[in-house]
Amino acid sequence: MSDEDLQAELERLRNENAALKKGAARGLTMKVSQKGAVSVYGMGRFPVTLYKEQWLKLLDMADDIHAFIDANEDQLKTRDS
Repeated sequence: MSDEDLQAELERLRNENAALKKGAARGLTMKVSQKGAVSVYGMGRFPVTLYKEQWLKLLDMADDIHAFIDANEDQLKTRDS
């Protein structure tokens, strides 16, 4: 590789690294998994991955989940980020 090629590759990697750092600071991100499911990154060490119908079922339960959390507030713990 020539010096010009190395410099171009170094600049490309720097830009890629900056974009990754910027994305990490945003918080939650989503992508389609290899198997066609929706993966949400940024909630913990591993992504939360569910298929479309599972996400829709869960989203339909949003009010129930909020009510459950409110009703059980004294038993639930929070995780330090």
